Amino acid sequence: MNPKEIARILVDIEAVKLSFEKPFQWVSGIESPIYCDNRLIISDVEGRRKIAKAFADKIKAQYPDTNLIAGTATAGIPHAAWVAEELNLPMLYVRSKAKEHGTKSLIEGKFQEGQSCVLIEDLISTGKSSVAALQALKAEGLAVKKVYSIFSYGLKKADEKFKEADFEFESLSQVESLIDYGVESGFLSESNTNQLRSFFSSL
Repeated sequence: MNPKEIARILVDIEAVKLSFEKPFQWVSGIESPIYCDNRLIISDVEGRRKIAKAFADKIKAQYPDTNLIAGTATAGIPHAAWVAEELNLPMLYVRSKAKEHGTKSLIEGKFQEGQSCVLIEDLISTGKSSVAALQALKAEGLAVKKVYSIFSYGLKKADEKFKEADFEFESLSQVESLIDYGVESGFLSESNTNQLRSFFSSL
C-alpha cells in the first residue's frame, strides 16, 4: 500500500483529529492542531489487516532474514502481534520501563543474543520513545534492522534523534501524504491545509 492509502484508512476510521482553536498536547509537550489516534485501528478489522500486510511486505522485501518482530508498549504491541502472525515469526515487546516486580524485565518474550528483529511503532513524533525502545533491544544483544511505524508527523526532531542513534526508521505514511490525501478527498479545507503546513514548518 502506498502512503496515501494508509492515510485514507486513518481518515476513514476517524483516527485523524483536528482542533485549530484548542490544540492537542502531545506526550512530548508540543501543542498541535492535529492528533493521530492510531489506537483506533485495532477496532477496524479490514484496516488493521491491510496495515499488518503492508508492514509484512516491507519486512519480507527489505529484511527477509528477520527472526523476531518487536513492538513498543503499549500501542505497538497489537500491530507487532499481527505482523508476527502474518510472517509466522515470534514476537517480543518492549516496556516503557522495567517491571518493578517478578523478573523486572524491560523486554518481554523469548529471544537469544544475536537474533535479528525489527521494531514496530504505531506513531513517531519526536522519536524519543522509539529510540529508547531500540536501544533497549540493542542492549540485550539483538540485531535491530529497522524501526517501522504506521505514521510519522515528519518532525526534524525525530530525524535528529534517529541520526544521533545512527539508525533508520520508516513510516507507512507521514504528515505530507496525509495532507495531500486530505486535500484530494475534501477532508481538509484550504484554510486547514495552510494552517497545518504552517504549523509543521515551524517545528
